[in-house]
Amino acid sequence: MTEQTPAKVLPEGRMEKIVSLCRRRGFIFPSSEIYGGLSSCWDYGPLGVELKRNVKEAWWQAMVRERDDMVGLDTSILMHPQVWAASGHLAGFTDPLVECKNCHLRWRSDELKEDRCPSCGGELTESRQFNLMFKTFMGPVEEDASVVYLRPETAQGIFVNFQNVLNTTRKKLPFGIAQIGKAFRNEITTGNFIFRSREFEQMEMEFFVKPGTDGEWFKYWLEQRLNWYLKLGIKKEHLHLREHTQKELAHYARSCSDIEYLFPMGWAELEGVANRGDFDLTQHAKSSGKGLEYFDDETKEHFLPCVIEPSAGVDRSVLAVLCDAYAEEPDPSAPLRTGKEEIRVVLHLHPALAPFKVAVLPLSRRENLVKVAKEVYTDLRQGWMVSYDDAQSIGRRYRRCVTVDFQSLEDKQVTVRDRDSMNQIRIPIAELKNTLAAKLAGEDILVLPPGGKVWKEERT
Repeated sequence: MTEQTPAKVLPEGRMEKIVSLCRRRGFIFPSSEIYGGLSSCWDYGPLGVELKRNVKEAWWQAMVRERDDMVGLDTSILMHPQVWAASGHLAGFTDPLVECKNCHLRWRSDELKEDRCPSCGGELTESRQFNLMFKTFMGPVEEDASVVYLRPETAQGIFVNFQNVLNTTRKKLPFGIAQIGKAFRNEITTGNFIFRSREFEQMEMEFFVKPGTDGEWFKYWLEQRLNWYLKLGIKKEHLHLREHTQKELAHYARSCSDIEYLFPMGWAELEGVANRGDFDLTQHAKSSGKGLEYFDDETKEHFLPCVIEPSAGVDRSVLAVLCDAYAEEPDPSAPLRTGKEEIRVVLHLHPALAPFKVAVLPLSRRENLVKVAKEVYTDLRQGWMVSYDDAQSIGRRYRRCVTVDFQSLEDKQVTVRDRDSMNQIRIPIAELKNTLAAKLAGEDILVLPPGGKVWKEERT
C-alpha cells in the first residue's frame, strides 16, 4: 500500500454509466441545465446532497469529534488580498497555458503529449503562466483597491486564525484545526465529471507540531487518512500512495504524498498529505507584523510550529465512493416477478454514507397496514433519513428493507431485509431501532434481538 500499484484502468464506459446513473437517480445534475449548462459546474440532487453530507459528516466525525487534539473552524470565502500575497498564491499559483491559433481552445501545456492542439491539430502559442484564482471586486466601484479573490483553498483561513484559536481554546501542541468549505480555481482544463471543476469543496486540516517532529507526524497522518478510506469500504486494491518528486513539490512543501484512487480514467489524486513546515505562519507573521509564535510552557521557548496538512476533496471523495460502490449483478427477485433473469444496478454504499438508511414499505395500501407502516416510518425518521413507499409493485417493494405485512398486525413484527445480501429477519417493531443502529454500526443484523427469528422467503 505504500508503493504505487501498476497502472490499470476500470472497464471501458464505467464513467459514462456512473454519470448516467447520477443523472437518472437524482445524485448529480449539470448546473443551469435548462440554459444549456455551465462548463464543469454541477448541482447535487436529492440523493447526491445526502451522500455528500454523509461523506463530510464521516470526515468530521473521524477528524474532530473522535479526537481531543482537534477543533473546528469555518472561515470566510472572501479574505484580505494580502493573505494571498503572503501565501504566494498571487505570484505562484499558476499553470502553464497555451492557446490553439486555429480553434482558440486553451490547454495546460504540461498535460499535452504533443505540441499540437488535441482538438484540431492546430499550432499552439508559446506557454505563459495563468493564475488560477478568481478575481472579483468588493464594494460598488470596480477599482484596484477593491480587488478581492475567491479563495483557492481553505487552509489560509486556518493559518490567519492560528492565534485566535490558540487564545480561545488553550490547546497544547500537537493539535489540529479542521475545516470543510468551498474553494474556487479557474482551471484551464476541467473534466472527468466532478473530479475536476472550478467550484468544489475541501476537507482540510492543519496539524501544528513542534519542529523536529514533523517527519514523524507526516507518516502518522498519511497512514490515518489512508485507513479512513478503507474503513468506509473503498477497496484496498483501488488505493495506493504516490510520493511527490522534488520537482513536483509546491513552494510551501517539504514533502508530500498523494492518496490515489483508481478512477475510471486511471489513477488520480484523491487526497494530498503535505508537510508544509513553518512556511505559512512565517509568511503571515512577516506580512501582517503580528506575532504568530507558540509559547511552550514546559521549555519556555517561543517558536513557529510546523504543519502537517491532509487535504481531501469532497467531490472527489463522492466520486470515488460512487465508482467503488457501483455494481451490475443478477437481480435475485426478477424470476419471481417476471419469470426472467435480469441485471440490476446496485450501489453497495457503506451504511454510514448511504443517502437513505432504511425504507419502510407496507405490503399493500390497506388502511390498517398503512397506519402501522406510517407509525414505523415516523419513529425511524427521528434518527435517520428514511424512505416510505407504497406505490410500486408488490414484488419490488417486498424485497427491500423494512416490510410491514398482514402478519405484522397480529405479532407486532416486521421483516427486515438487507440491501446487498438479500438476507432477512423478522423482528419485533419495538426492537427495530436497535437492530438498524447495529447494522449501521457495521454489525450483522442476522444476530437476532430478543424475540426475533430468521424468516426465509418461500420461492417456487
